[in-house]
Amino acid sequence: MQGFINLDKQAGFTSHDCVALVRKNLRLKRVGHGGTLDPTATGVLPIALGKATRLLQYLQTNKAYQATIRLGVVTTTDDLAGEVIASQPVNGVELTQVSAALKQFTGKIKQIPPKYSAIQVEGKRLYDLARSGKEIEVPTRIVEVFKIEILDWRGGDYPEIDVAIACGAGTYIRAIARDLGMILQTGGTLAALRRTQSSGFNISDSITLDQLKEQLQQGSFNPITSETALQHLPSISLPTNLAQKWCQGQQIVCQDKVLTNSPLQVYREDGCFLGIGHLNSDTERLLIPDMVFEAQ
Repeated sequence: MQGFINLDKQAGFTSHDCVALVRKNLRLKRVGHGGTLDPTATGVLPIALGKATRLLQYLQTNKAYQATIRLGVVTTTDDLAGEVIASQPVNGVELTQVSAALKQFTGKIKQIPPKYSAIQVEGKRLYDLARSGKEIEVPTRIVEVFKIEILDWRGGDYPEIDVAIACGAGTYIRAIARDLGMILQTGGTLAALRRTQSSGFNISDSITLDQLKEQLQQGSFNPITSETALQHLPSISLPTNLAQKWCQGQQIVCQDKVLTNSPLQVYREDGCFLGIGHLNSDTERLLIPDMVFEAQ
């Protein structure tokens, strides 16, 4: 079996938990995921099956979330899963101030990831270093936030704001919540997070683990094809004789008028997906194999 599952991860499961459960239910050894979700977060978690695990690197990178940010609270993990280190009722903060502050988080921005995150520093995960009590400077990164839309505002001693965020890979929503609280001088933390889009998969088309089990019991489960998951990439088709040479690692002179610097889906003329390649920049326009998916 090979392909993808657009999994709606439930709260309380790690991404690795989901991989293990999918592996168990499908009785399949080779299972992987794209784009880790924190245990408390829910939503889209792309799961790759069989040889499709090799294609995770070629999926779309943009993501979208719905998040709830709580003001007046600061935690060790920048979300409610962590230990509260500061808590004070908020006075005088209005939605107009929050809206103005949020505008500072769109575009390409500098972001310091949470100390409790999976980023590696000196060969170790930040969350492992944090749990060991070791103080380490977390490196700043450049991330891109395309859009932040305010969905709801609830005032009170600890105001909460619901937002929809569209962003590039590597963006931490927890860090946005933390930094918003710093700008407003109230403190802030992430109260809830749901990923609505990841790697080209949308929450509207996702299934839960329970639904996966039900489909397997009914014999109605069909994984998402590699072709569907990679439809954002341009494609090229090869005659059978050239397809065989390409699958053997040979570079093929490209007659197709494909003009792109991005990875290419490579197909045999009968529609069989062969793998991923790219065109060199020389005038000879060679189609070079990057990842051969189907041996000939």
